[in-house]
Amino acid sequence: VRLHNCGIWRPKSLLDTARFTLSFNSQHRKKHQDSQALWKLEAMQKYLETLNKEYQQVSHLLRDNSKNDFEQRTLKRRCADLSPIAVAFQELKEAEREVQELEAMCRELNSRDEKQLLELALEEKETLDKQINMLCRKLFQLLVPKEKYDGSHVVLEVTAGRTTGGDICQQFTKEMFEMYQNYANYKRWTFEVVNYTPAEIGGLHHAAAHISGEDVFRHLKYEGGIHRVQRIPETGLSSRMQRIHTGTMSVIVLPQPQEVDVKVDPKDLRIDTFRAKGAGGQHVNKTDSAVRIVHHPTGLAVECQQERSQQLNKEIALRTLRAKLYQQIIEKQLSQEQSARKLQLGTRAQSERIRTYNFTQDRVTDHRISYDARNIKEILSGKEALDKLINRLLEFAEIEAVTEYLENLQALEGGG
Repeated sequence: VRLHNCGIWRPKSLLDTARFTLSFNSQHRKKHQDSQALWKLEAMQKYLETLNKEYQQVSHLLRDNSKNDFEQRTLKRRCADLSPIAVAFQELKEAEREVQELEAMCRELNSRDEKQLLELALEEKETLDKQINMLCRKLFQLLVPKEKYDGSHVVLEVTAGRTTGGDICQQFTKEMFEMYQNYANYKRWTFEVVNYTPAEIGGLHHAAAHISGEDVFRHLKYEGGIHRVQRIPETGLSSRMQRIHTGTMSVIVLPQPQEVDVKVDPKDLRIDTFRAKGAGGQHVNKTDSAVRIVHHPTGLAVECQQERSQQLNKEIALRTLRAKLYQQIIEKQLSQEQSARKLQLGTRAQSERIRTYNFTQDRVTDHRISYDARNIKEILSGKEALDKLINRLLEFAEIEAVTEYLENLQALEGGG
């Protein structure tokens, strides 16, 4: 059964362009950051019309009942892929027709007697515009297949950077770690602290946590990178002089494998025990419950000191080690596929920052999508404001993937 003569449906191609990265360097795509702008593109409409036409053909062939069992199964799978896209496409078309009718009516409602009717029409148009935005997002999510690791649990690590401003980086790192912990609670995920190394003056040098729940990696995968803070210290000469200090911290987000994904030979491990550091009461200084595991073949080292039980700390450290080994496997696969994924940390230079938290201007800027959000306290609370920012990143990634796919498709058609 030839299904693809009238159009091209390549979910794998879309997946390749969307995987793990946002292609933030493509300046001419900035105008497509808005879902409706991409929806209105002629190439987008042509592509969706092609898919809709194919859906109609497949549906007709299924009703025909003249195909053998293998062909029927192929057609049913194809129909299941295309059906939600065709439905969303038709819903968008219908919503646009309603908007056009309302706009035409509004142009005719100019007299004072019709003012109330005009206000109602404008309210309805605003509601339809929101519906169209929601349908566009739904459609692009259908066009971009779910990534292999989106449903994975994660290991999240935060590390303070260096600055001449003393404790600014450590304090910011602590706030960021608490932000992600609050976000996990907001999303009803489980947040399990693996390692926590506090700074002497109340901040945080380094911390790591396992986060488990529904689609954790999908929501956190774009958080990895350098986060910059700009603020006036609360104490010291700089606070009195109102001098702004700049510091950085880094975030790493690794998809956590299932136990079967990575096998670790005990012969390749060196396991050391030591006394835990930091807050924790008398127990901290009296027992060697902390565990450090070194994987000889790769040189990877992990440690855990959060639990009172040495055995529990060992189990948690092994899970963290598997996640890091799993990440190396992923990187190797992506390299073999010539993926354009950027490393999350790069050289840790400020020029590679993904986001800036400017306390003096009460503004958070995500540099990859030129997105500004006000009220830093709301962002750092790890609730609705952060969720909105993260969803904006996910939406942009979907738009970026669809746009790149359309460009590739047009290039292929032009070359043919």
